[in-house]
Amino acid sequence: MDVLQLLAEGFAGALTWQNLVWVLIGCLLGTAVGVMPGLGSSMAVALLLPVTFSLEPTAAFIMFAGVYFGGLFGDSTMGILMNTPGQASAIASTIEGHKMARNGRAAQALATAAIGAFIGGFVGSIVVVFLAPALADFSSRFGPAEFFALAVFAFVATSSVVTDNVIKGLTSLFIGLGIAVIGVDGVSGAPRFTMGSPNLFDGVSLVTVTVAILALGEVIYVACLERHMKDKALIKPSGRPWLTRAEFKEATPAWFRGTAIGLPFGVVPAGGSEIPTFLAFGLEKRLDARRAHPKFGTGAIRGLAAPEAAGNSTTSMAMGALLALGLPISATAAIMLAAFRQYGLQPGPLLFERAPELVWALLASFFIAMIVLLILNLPFAMLWAKLLLIPRPYLYAGITLFCALGIYATSGSVFDLLMLLGIGLLGFLMRALDYPLAPLIIGMVLGPLAETSLRDAAMSANGDFSVLVQGPISIALYAILAIVLTLAVRGRIVARAQAKAEAKKVSVEA
Repeated sequence: MDVLQLLAEGFAGALTWQNLVWVLIGCLLGTAVGVMPGLGSSMAVALLLPVTFSLEPTAAFIMFAGVYFGGLFGDSTMGILMNTPGQASAIASTIEGHKMARNGRAAQALATAAIGAFIGGFVGSIVVVFLAPALADFSSRFGPAEFFALAVFAFVATSSVVTDNVIKGLTSLFIGLGIAVIGVDGVSGAPRFTMGSPNLFDGVSLVTVTVAILALGEVIYVACLERHMKDKALIKPSGRPWLTRAEFKEATPAWFRGTAIGLPFGVVPAGGSEIPTFLAFGLEKRLDARRAHPKFGTGAIRGLAAPEAAGNSTTSMAMGALLALGLPISATAAIMLAAFRQYGLQPGPLLFERAPELVWALLASFFIAMIVLLILNLPFAMLWAKLLLIPRPYLYAGITLFCALGIYATSGSVFDLLMLLGIGLLGFLMRALDYPLAPLIIGMVLGPLAETSLRDAAMSANGDFSVLVQGPISIALYAILAIVLTLAVRGRIVARAQAKAEAKKVSVEA
């Protein structure tokens, strides 16, 4: 009852006309960047960070949440209509969704995606409302050793488990950690890796890094490597933009199975919603193979419904993990954690005590955002698709200008603009060489927490580092990490063996 009362107070704060406007703006921006090629919610939040200093914290985070959820809606629209998923989380939805579009069922595919995203996000938000306070109470038991274990879990999971190349994932992580330690050491007062430049004594701004890596680096990549690529044909939805009773009945079990699969991944730092979407797709494919008339490969509605629900339920739970534990499970969540620190707030149990109005208004806004996004995407999906007609030179030139103006407005320093360009070139190289960007962002966000926790734990134990593996919570986190790594390694070995077997079979048949 206490939770329901707090949620009711949150709705009272979220339903003010000012906050409703910010919900709408966030949903509009999120959907727009999700639809447009090469953009995504992480880039949108990174670009908005410099311009939200003047906003009241509750309004800013309500807008960020709308962008986060809206990006997933937009990604699927692009994947279904152009067979080009905007983000990795939309790949699984694209497989059967685009086949539905090619079979003349584009409108039904978009409706399936919108309803699935709504169900997954709405159910996930309900779970978060009741789970987040319990997680916050649990995290109050964390000491320096436990926070260090949590940071290590996030580092290893995001750089090793969810990337195709472990070496590249770890390299990206260490680049982020390296950037995080630049500046004057808070304990000893000694400058670190500043190369004698006073401009680096305060360190490198996370806002500069996120904008450079996610936005400017993408712009340079598109300008250099994709300018000769031909745009793919856009399938125009026609017919009814709703589902028949039979289609709804077929999709409903997949929606709820996908939601159930996605929920646990929202509290595990495993790179966001990519893994649960593929797990949900794989489950539906196995279930379809047992049917008398399998439909996968021809535009199966269940193959689209399940991944969409899984992705959005994971995103909802990710917001709960961010608020209660201060744990970012994706690049977008990591940038939002940086935004909390920008406002002098630290997610965790103290956030629920010191800023309950913000927390519960934000949780209430999740439900409002789901309804707004359903209204924006169910009947108007084709209008969003028209954003794809914007010429890329104009689009990316505008993004570049916005990057520079945002960074200069926050710092007033030409040096930060040069830093923006240098890190942007680094982002371009990582993108061109297929290095994952999420480990770099998470490494920079959680690096200071890991360093501080390691120091505090060692100092409290008089230099005995065994204190890091003595508590039950720390041991449990390391044990879970070991299990996750073992399963990941086993899965990759099995996948390689199957690929070799298939290649050998093809060569024999040839």
